Amino acid sequence: MISLVAGLLLTSCGVKKELYQACQEDNKALQASYQDAKEQLAAANTRVSSLQEQLSAMQSTNATLQKSLDKSLTNANQNNISIEKLVDQINESNQYIRHLVEVKSKSDSLNMVLTNNLTRSLSKEELKEVDVQVLKGVVYISLADNMLYESGTYKINNRAAETLSKIAKIIKDYKDYDVLVEGNTDNVPISRENIRNNWDLSCLRASSVVQALQNDYGVDPKRLTAGGRGEYNPLQPNTSEVGKMRNRRTQIIITPKLDEFMDLIGQAPEESK
Repeated sequence: MISLVAGLLLTSCGVKKELYQACQEDNKALQASYQDAKEQLAAANTRVSSLQEQLSAMQSTNATLQKSLDKSLTNANQNNISIEKLVDQINESNQYIRHLVEVKSKSDSLNMVLTNNLTRSLSKEELKEVDVQVLKGVVYISLADNMLYESGTYKINNRAAETLSKIAKIIKDYKDYDVLVEGNTDNVPISRENIRNNWDLSCLRASSVVQALQNDYGVDPKRLTAGGRGEYNPLQPNTSEVGKMRNRRTQIIITPKLDEFMDLIGQAPEESK
């Protein structure tokens, strides 16, 4: 009997020990699972924190980009307005340039007609001593002093009368032009009664031509100007007789009236058509 009880007690103790060991193993497993879950949670929290930081950075970047985009759009709109204004200004400038080209073309055409009419009216002999050309929109008629004046004086000779009458006719036909008569000499000094030097001689010769155009050929004196340049506007060096002869000349310079020409330039292109 006692042996049976002892056996039962020993058997019960063995069962409890096994149960205890099983519980310990289950507890270890649970502890391991808990630790693993805890680590996974920590890792998840770390990822969430990292994602939140990335989200904040992206939101900040997005806000910066949005501001930059808004600024770019504003600048683009302003630039478009500026470009449109610039295009308008360029178009206006081009239109005015075309207008100036038309004005210059008209002036050049008139100058060529005037020049052609004058050269056709002069004889071959006269053309040997009269040079007619257009330079920079101005008609220059250059006459040698030996065909215009008595030697060493400012008195116009009889030989010049026919040539001056032809020039005067052209001048009167083109009423919108002013006329500058300009005397030029060589560098040989001169000193005569009422002529102190080459300045005096060049001015007196120009004045003689102006007065002949007015008094003998009926050119309006309001259109005439007389001036002298002495020896200081030579065509060639005064080192040879040929050079001196070229430099002794009187130029009749025919130009569009400045005030009328400026009015023409100042007109709007629409008004000039």
